[in-house]
Amino acid sequence: MSDKKIATRDSYGAALVELAQEDENIVVLDADLAAATKTGMFKKAFPERFIDCGIAEANMLGVAAGLATTGKKVFASSFAMFAAGRAFEIIRNSIGYPHLKVNICATHAGISVGEDGATHQCNEDIALMRTIPGMTIINPSDDVETKACMKALLSYDGPAYVRLGRLAVPVINDHEDYNFEIGKGIELVSGNDITIVATGLMVAEALKAAETLKQDGINARVINIHTIKPLDKEIILKAAKETGVIVTAEEHNIIGGLGSAVSEVVCENSPIPVLKVGVNDVFGMSGPAVELLVKYGLTADNIVATCKKALTMK
Repeated sequence: MSDKKIATRDSYGAALVELAQEDENIVVLDADLAAATKTGMFKKAFPERFIDCGIAEANMLGVAAGLATTGKKVFASSFAMFAAGRAFEIIRNSIGYPHLKVNICATHAGISVGEDGATHQCNEDIALMRTIPGMTIINPSDDVETKACMKALLSYDGPAYVRLGRLAVPVINDHEDYNFEIGKGIELVSGNDITIVATGLMVAEALKAAETLKQDGINARVINIHTIKPLDKEIILKAAKETGVIVTAEEHNIIGGLGSAVSEVVCENSPIPVLKVGVNDVFGMSGPAVELLVKYGLTADNIVATCKKALTMK
């Protein structure tokens, strides 16, 4: 894991500029948050292809749907709370139902929004988007994965929701054999005692947890699930059969997110204990992001403790 830290929203803004230099069909929409979502980078480079729709996410995504019908490759951004929450009906009816190629890139997801407080900390967006048929959900773990995801979406058919963060996170995928494929999980660490399935910024914490467990003689497998829907059932069920117990880790409500998705697959195909590390069905509060992650148990230490509890259930 690199010492370098980059917020995935910054990676998103940089990727838009790079990709747009070779693809003139890319159009970017924002809801008066370009400085925060980092689409301002694109606005500066390609002002003729940038549309600020104002503080009106539902209208923005309606515009996105219209542009998609003309063949434009649309990336629409706002904070996750407002993109997924405020505009849910438009996403469902105008983008999901006609299965339009619109990329909803929602920044400031999770509790690590920090001082903006509970109203802006979105721990429900994955659950909301999972209920829309045909919606692809991607939650990148770092800078490398975010840029790879953006590139892959250019040739991907159908609506996609990309979850991005405000907090700078470690770069963990900066190696030559890294390969991103929508819908495919990545085994980062091998192990046969227990499996940790993590997504987003919790992948780095899962790697730290695996190191701690190894010192205690526990070999934990670590799987990075960047695509929560469609979920890579093959890698999940293989882990279930080979390790016999799973702990999930996500910066999201424990209801409806990665843990729920993994539980559903395991319960229906290869029942074993699945324990969840996430926000325990409560609202957040204002505070420094790093302190909030500790307060709500989104840490390597809590993953270690949960793994040890899970091992008693095998």
